[in-house]
Amino acid sequence: MIGMSKKLNELVILIKGAGEMATGVAHRLASCHFKVCLTEISEPQAVRREVTFSEAVSDREKEVEEMVAKLVESPEQISETWKERKIPILIDPKAKVKDFLKPDVLIDGILAKKNLGTKMTDAPLVIGLGPGFLAGEDVHVVIETNRGHNLGRIIKEGEAEPNTGILGSIAGYTEERVFRAPAGGIFKTLKRIGDGVRANEKVGMIVNVEVRSRIAGVIRGLLRDGTEAWKGMKLGDVDPRGIKTHCCTISDKARTISGGVLQAILERFNG
Repeated sequence: MIGMSKKLNELVILIKGAGEMATGVAHRLASCHFKVCLTEISEPQAVRREVTFSEAVSDREKEVEEMVAKLVESPEQISETWKERKIPILIDPKAKVKDFLKPDVLIDGILAKKNLGTKMTDAPLVIGLGPGFLAGEDVHVVIETNRGHNLGRIIKEGEAEPNTGILGSIAGYTEERVFRAPAGGIFKTLKRIGDGVRANEKVGMIVNVEVRSRIAGVIRGLLRDGTEAWKGMKLGDVDPRGIKTHCCTISDKARTISGGVLQAILERFNG
């Protein structure tokens, strides 16, 4: 429970990572008027770029469902960005800004499937998304990220379900809806997110090797043109439902995970 000197909307929340799931969490928390700040690496490799605040690293600002993240150069610019009602994002792979912000909540949303350095002492409430964290040891709370009955569940003892490597099914398609790098090299895109695609249609090139979609639908995710890829790397995905608006709205999975995070915060500070 927070002291009388601090209101809920004064809580400072630092999120490590600005990919799809972290963006969903940041969007919900900022919508609830928490002071949210994001950190990211200098060259993000998000696929679902229309719904990732990490795009602000390249474009300076990124809007997702009427919420804007803005790239800032220094911690001193964070407060001014909050006054603009935007979410500040810093290029800060080690999240050193935590020493400046002294956040009430730290959320590891990198989804690396392992802990890259987050500690329970980083903030009064530390939350880890997905596998790689042990609740009660290196974080206070883990949020389940595996699709299924427990998606978004708050785990206060133990770990999330292990990474299965199995993609979620959309209209009966799993791995078929993803296109991967057939070789290592620079990815040259021939399509854009939101474009329709036919089965076996060429969507890009790596060196002189064609990249083709295995199914028909709408391109929901796509790496930036010019990204250096390794063999087998996910380059993009196709939504077989063919609904273009799904490409630029937060997914059901991200919304569910963000709900678990919000509940964990309220349980800790509004109890």
